[in-house]
Amino acid sequence: MLSFYSRPKLQLYTLFAVLFTTVSIHAQDVQVSFRIVNSKKEPVGFATVSLRNRVDSTNKFEQVADSTGRAQLTLTKGAQYIVAVTSVNYQPMEKGITATGQPFTLALEPLATTLGGVVVRSTRPLMRQEDDKTIVDPEALIPSSTSGYEVIEKTPGLFVDQDGNIYIASTTPATVMINGREMKMSAADIATMLKSLPPNAIASIEIVRTPSAKYDATSSGGMVNVILKKGVKLGLTGSVNSGWQQGTYGTQFAGFNLTNNNGELSTYLNVNVNNRNSFDRIKTDRIFAPDSVLSQDANTKYPSDIYYVGFGMSFEASKKWQLSYDGRFSLNQFDNKTENLNIIRKLSTAEIIASNINLVRNLGHTFTTNHGINAKNKLDSLGSEWTSDVSYTYARNESEQSFSTGPTSGGDGDAGNHRHFLTAQSDVTLKMKKKFTFEAGIKTSLLSFDNETEYFSLSGGTRTKDELRTNTFRYRENINSAYVQGSKTIVSDLLLKTGLRVENTNMNGHQVVPGDTTFSIHRTDLFPYAYLSKKVISIAGFELRAYLVYRRTISRPVYEQLNPFPRYIDQFLSEVGNPTLRPQFNNNYEANISVNEMPILAVGINQTKDIFTNVIYSLGSQAFRTYDNLGKNKEFYLRGLGAIPPGGKYFFVLGGQYNHNHYEGFYQDRPLAFKKGTWTFFTYHQLKLGKRSQFTMNGFIRLKGQLQFYELSTFGALNASINRQFLKQKLIVTLSMNDMFYTLRNDFTLNQGPVNASGSRYGDTRRIGINLRYNFGIRKKEETNNMFTVDPEKVN
Repeated sequence: MLSFYSRPKLQLYTLFAVLFTTVSIHAQDVQVSFRIVNSKKEPVGFATVSLRNRVDSTNKFEQVADSTGRAQLTLTKGAQYIVAVTSVNYQPMEKGITATGQPFTLALEPLATTLGGVVVRSTRPLMRQEDDKTIVDPEALIPSSTSGYEVIEKTPGLFVDQDGNIYIASTTPATVMINGREMKMSAADIATMLKSLPPNAIASIEIVRTPSAKYDATSSGGMVNVILKKGVKLGLTGSVNSGWQQGTYGTQFAGFNLTNNNGELSTYLNVNVNNRNSFDRIKTDRIFAPDSVLSQDANTKYPSDIYYVGFGMSFEASKKWQLSYDGRFSLNQFDNKTENLNIIRKLSTAEIIASNINLVRNLGHTFTTNHGINAKNKLDSLGSEWTSDVSYTYARNESEQSFSTGPTSGGDGDAGNHRHFLTAQSDVTLKMKKKFTFEAGIKTSLLSFDNETEYFSLSGGTRTKDELRTNTFRYRENINSAYVQGSKTIVSDLLLKTGLRVENTNMNGHQVVPGDTTFSIHRTDLFPYAYLSKKVISIAGFELRAYLVYRRTISRPVYEQLNPFPRYIDQFLSEVGNPTLRPQFNNNYEANISVNEMPILAVGINQTKDIFTNVIYSLGSQAFRTYDNLGKNKEFYLRGLGAIPPGGKYFFVLGGQYNHNHYEGFYQDRPLAFKKGTWTFFTYHQLKLGKRSQFTMNGFIRLKGQLQFYELSTFGALNASINRQFLKQKLIVTLSMNDMFYTLRNDFTLNQGPVNASGSRYGDTRRIGINLRYNFGIRKKEETNNMFTVDPEKVN
């Protein structure tokens, strides 16, 4: 079935396309020369000079300076660029310039000295805007974190809920990618994977609120792309790290990473072992009958041992071809135990009608491995390139569950699932005449998921097969897509980018046991994208730019939400998937403003139809937590951000966001109308305490928040850390405290349909810790015979 958007949106997109294809204004080019010198004004020969257009990040240039340190490039007059210069034995540097035809002299500092008193000061901002994405440098967040999951939790502007969902600007969870590859996992599985990831394995985090047509359309809540480090330093370098955190329970970790780069072949290896332990406690009061209430107090302990190995290589096959391979193995062994006290009382008399204790144990392991091969071909010196990528992921989850509701009643069962996920894609970027950039690509993905469970119930000491929970479910998914996209600077520095993506979806689910049921979805959809960017004004050297973005997206249910297996939570609650769940579609409109690549203000609207969300259905004394399509939602959001620029002694980021949702539809055959507004504030502070110490503090607060249809009380967290360098800055010792005031806890209410419940939730979030990291390396001092080697970074 072919689905098209409404006529007004078609007309809007057609207008963009006509404007894009018919407007052709020639910008004036100028020759700009660069002279690279050291602090003594002596020329630095064979330095690599790289430029990217501040407005259009696909507009890139690179040239190697001659023996006198001089390089010359043809640039667009009046356009703004970011210049990066690297050279062996010197600090890399970046600087913003405006192409006026005047020459530039750029001074580099030796690795052994600081940057005080030079012409250009190198800075590493925590956040910067590049084209339509925000890039976060996590270096300051790593020392106080025990995993990649904690790094994301502490990233300003990202919110991670207690179930592992990551949110950006919307109340719809974001899509999580690793090295640009979608994981196709549930939120819980992604959280497990990120908790196995060493924090210092992360090079950067890309936050894309409205992804372009180049990216998969399954990104209604935006996209978070975690970029892992690779071998980029000349010679053999690495680090050894270990740490400990203590809350109610303790967490310990240790690991190391190695990188080696000889100029043509770079390799890396990351190994990490993590012993984690924490708890989650949920207290709930739910109306059980007209004159009774069910009170539950569930305390779950989550001990686990996590093992992670990541490795890869990158090879310069020729001046034009680069080949790379990345692989990861992760094993999570867990033994979760829940103790749930259940009490049923009469509301009128407070008399206890019944009480018991449920004991639930989940023992098992999750194994995940991913392997990817990437090839890049530089088509010309202008930045045109052709990239191809193939990725395979295998995941296996095996668990044993046992539960009891009394001495002679309960049950047990075995559950196992296997998942294979294969993707292949190819993309081309062409730098054409008249400053026109053309992009196109194709992609296919295949997902195979098999789940089998076998359960038994125990009643009066007799063990019989549980026909309800014994289940066999098979799911197959194939998505084929293609896109075209183009960008051009028109009318001075007005950048227009438009694109169109087509995705063909094929989903087949087949439940064999307990009953033979099948569902199938086959559809083809179009997803347009439009992006406008223009300089507004320059004040005191700061450039103010405005952006307008539109994108249509889709959210497809994952296997966990489709699997009809009823998972036991307690004797009154089960969790079950919904195989009839339909995809939801979203139209996002956003306007935002940035100052010198720092996003400061954004306002947007999300219009979603066929929205599916987590709901609870009640059937007598039993409640079932599942997913269902409820109708439509219109979300308005406003986001602001302010900061002191990095580079000085003190740096901070302070931001706020407002979300207002209006749901309309049907819930259990009753009309549904729900409105809720939520404020969230977040902050990050960094203070340098001399040359070798640094204090950081970050946190957030959410005022009367919302999670699906749960209304939450005000909650938040404040984290702080202090680090100091020893042994010639090779050893870094960090002391940290997370959730200092133990405010990452909330009260909740749920009043939808026949379900009337309230309660509270908190976990093992207040923790103190110490992290140690020792950097080492044997680096090559001279590589002048290789003009394309990457300059080593200073060990921090």
